[in-house]
Amino acid sequence: MKDHSLRVFPDPILRKETRTIAVFDKDFLLFVDELKKLMIEYDGVGLAAPQIGESLKVAVILYEDTYYVLINPTIVEKEDEQRDQEGCLSFPGVFEDITRPYRVVVEAQDETGAPRRIEAEGFLARAMCHEIDHLNGKLMIDHLSPMKRELIKKRLTKLKKEGNEDS
Repeated sequence: MKDHSLRVFPDPILRKETRTIAVFDKDFLLFVDELKKLMIEYDGVGLAAPQIGESLKVAVILYEDTYYVLINPTIVEKEDEQRDQEGCLSFPGVFEDITRPYRVVVEAQDETGAPRRIEAEGFLARAMCHEIDHLNGKLMIDHLSPMKRELIKKRLTKLKKEGNEDS
């Protein structure tokens, strides 16, 4: 079985270009189910495939008891702005104010490959933007000033080094 442990920055897979999903077979459906389970296990609002070591264009979000499975998603419309605190499973302990669109329209595919169009606003729009960023190799720190970005990189690199010394 493949190692689908949570990848933490600066793991290079978080920056890798993801592959478009073209085959929606049983194995893919099992992967989507695993992504959902891991998101819950890691206590996340969303989880993208690169965060568990897979360079695939698929992410899941759980919002108000509804799963949103985003396969090959694209943001086709953005409106207004919101600024709020955001965290990420791949950046443990990091919470920063990030500006995102208040409203988005996302075109994607569902688990069967059928096209879907999702209109989201507020927190759900924020979560969709965050997860779609992951699928494009963009991370939440990319929305921060260069100085803040460097401070976070140093802190996480130090934590990772300390963690490796404990092993």
